[in-house]
Amino acid sequence: MNTMDYFKQICEIPRESGNEDGIRHYILSWAGKNGMEAFSDRAGNVIVRCPASAGYENVPYVALQGHMDMVCVKTDDSTHDFSKDPIEICTDGEWITAKDTSLGADNGIAIAMAMALFTDKNVKHGPLEAIFTCSEETDMTGAFNLEVADIKSRRMINLDSEEDGIIYTGCAGGLKICGGTRTVLEKVPESWEPVEIKISGLKGGHSGSEIHRQRMNAINALARMLISVKKAGFGFRLASFDGGTRSNVIPSSASCVICILSDVKKKIMHGILAEGENLKKEYAVQEPDFTVEHHCSHCNPELIRPEYAVNPEDSGRLVNALFSLYHGVYSMSCVLDGIVETSVNLATASLKNGFFRTELFVRSFHESAKKMLCCKEETILSAFGFETSEYSDFPSWAPDSDSELARFCVQTWKDRFGKEPAVTAIHAGLECGVINSRIEGMDSISIGPDLQNVHSVNERVNTTSVERIYGFLCTLLEQLAKKE
Repeated sequence: MNTMDYFKQICEIPRESGNEDGIRHYILSWAGKNGMEAFSDRAGNVIVRCPASAGYENVPYVALQGHMDMVCVKTDDSTHDFSKDPIEICTDGEWITAKDTSLGADNGIAIAMAMALFTDKNVKHGPLEAIFTCSEETDMTGAFNLEVADIKSRRMINLDSEEDGIIYTGCAGGLKICGGTRTVLEKVPESWEPVEIKISGLKGGHSGSEIHRQRMNAINALARMLISVKKAGFGFRLASFDGGTRSNVIPSSASCVICILSDVKKKIMHGILAEGENLKKEYAVQEPDFTVEHHCSHCNPELIRPEYAVNPEDSGRLVNALFSLYHGVYSMSCVLDGIVETSVNLATASLKNGFFRTELFVRSFHESAKKMLCCKEETILSAFGFETSEYSDFPSWAPDSDSELARFCVQTWKDRFGKEPAVTAIHAGLECGVINSRIEGMDSISIGPDLQNVHSVNERVNTTSVERIYGFLCTLLEQLAKKE
């Protein structure tokens, strides 16, 4: 079977972060059927070992590394259940995508590529090791808890990159912030009526690798529209707020229900929709499908008038906080041309039972810059009465100019394709940073085929690029074995 055959099988298996039992069983069963050593460690990671080709038994191990989980997002009207439903694949020429959901090529392609290579009798290689981690997309739990004594390799090829022709030798570190505050709920007066506002149609995407594309953040946009009510001198009562899905996903949709005075309803809605038009013009290039919907109880019978809502003072405080928080690229690298150095994603915001919670994801190549931007966002939240906490802190992977594996990889690429690859670092987080910090002497690179719009319903993978990277990987492993 080739890479795409394995990938299609993987797409049949639900594998949202934390729900990896199915994919874990699939890999272990496959390894057993093919006579390979395989086991799962206490963290839930899976290690598979492939014997060397004849004559290369004494060559040092090389690891292929990827993660088993995927980011699960779907369109607002999709009924897909990620806990049990398979991903429905769609093909458009060289591109494969999914129907109404994320595809999971990040990082199912890594698993599929390793499985294809481990069973390809035409490839000559030394002993190989696959390291398939769990819960990478949430907080890199698998990498942080990998039982390092089990790992025999000291050279690792991470297959979690998304651009053909680029060899990554570094990545940003990250830190997540959670902010929460209690609000004052009051009974909604009879003279106030509910209005629902929805933002949808945004591209969203990966909060690391696509943060520089200046896509609209649905939470920021909805807060901006509500700020227009305050600027006009009107009050409102926030009955609900829901935006974003995951910390590493740029929010593509957000909605809220506000209660407003009936006699000024037309003026308020005119201001909100006018701000929506401003956003539409500003983001015409990045977000051509941006949509704003509004519904009142008269036009939507399903919109039930809430009995309680946040009082006007606290409603204004919450919106002020969201509007003030920074989202997007904070600084560009002066060392790596065109690479984001520090950024933040305003990832989620929700109001439930009077408690408002928001989450942000800060990334940077510099530990000090990461901490500084976290401090800035926490200072803003604290000023508006939020309590904050930090979690899921992971290190950056500093580019290593002395990496023997990187130099060999560059030369092999040049020999195979007749030109040099780009060698750089990526703003997204890769598990190389964690694994390298835990295994002394580990030398790593990261490569991968062309993927676009990962962590979104528009995620897609190029099959021609998959074949190209697979062919290069086979050549690289053969040349590494011969070199020894």
